Amino acid sequence: MYAINFYTPLYEDMLLRGRKTATIRLGDKADKYQPGELIWITVGQRFGRRRKLFTAIIDAVTVKPLAELTPRELDRENPEMRTHEELGRFLSMIYDRPVLSENLVTVIHFSPVSE
Repeated sequence: MYAINFYTPLYEDMLLRGRKTATIRLGDKADKYQPGELIWITVGQRFGRRRKLFTAIIDAVTVKPLAELTPRELDRENPEMRTHEELGRFLSMIYDRPVLSENLVTVIHFSPVSE
């Protein structure tokens, strides 16, 4: 089973309340995540202790340039993020390198699975 981990605990509340139903990752991750796969949604530091929040199913995986993300995709990543520039700055902080509008990103849509 795969996991999608969120390093910042700021996302935990959004994930648990269903306000965050997608993640946008830098680069083409289409080979790594496939629609229909079950995954764990976790929070925690890289190389550190992580906590499982819930099991989810991947609904869709889309690869496109950052500039082509829709307002809905931005909202599902983070309801407080409104522009491509904001997302680019955020991804630049996470990946510790400049992320430009022409960079490819992968949008992974997921839904919780009741157990």
